Amino acid sequence: MAEFRQGDAMALPFPEDRFDAAVMALVIFFVPEPAKGVAEMVRVVRPGGTVACYVWDILGGGMPAEPIHAAMRMMGLTPPRPPSVGASRIGALRELWTGAGLEAVEIREITVPRTFADFDDFWTTSVLAANVGPTVAAMASADVERLKARVQARLPSDAAGRITYGARANAVKGRMPN
Repeated sequence: MAEFRQGDAMALPFPEDRFDAAVMALVIFFVPEPAKGVAEMVRVVRPGGTVACYVWDILGGGMPAEPIHAAMRMMGLTPPRPPSVGASRIGALRELWTGAGLEAVEIREITVPRTFADFDDFWTTSVLAANVGPTVAAMASADVERLKARVQARLPSDAAGRITYGARANAVKGRMPN
């Protein structure tokens, strides 16, 4: 039976050794102190249990919104980034997991294709994201049109008008010592 509770990643509201597994999905770069967040997952997982995480590789260009972020940077704009963006790198994840005392640490890259019916579908979906929408909403309409044109040039469509590109996440898992 699954149980979901909202809480602080750096102070989980659970006793020690409570769970067989803890997973932090697409969140670690939002945790102000990633090592403290990992330590909390370790604290609540039983010996032999699994502690895992996956996160978009922001610094490596794997974020789903990267086509828009790249065009923003070309225009001299700085897309917003989460507070612990460095934790999205695969090497940083390995260090966090080994530093927390986890054993049998495994890392891997996950690449996922993203397909949209056309550019309008891509744009409409992408500007809903918190890391794109507010910046675009604050731009002058002429700048938004320039941004859209740059992004569209970077994302050519196939014969049916679909746009497909890849996003990339880094994943890590480790086992609690017995």
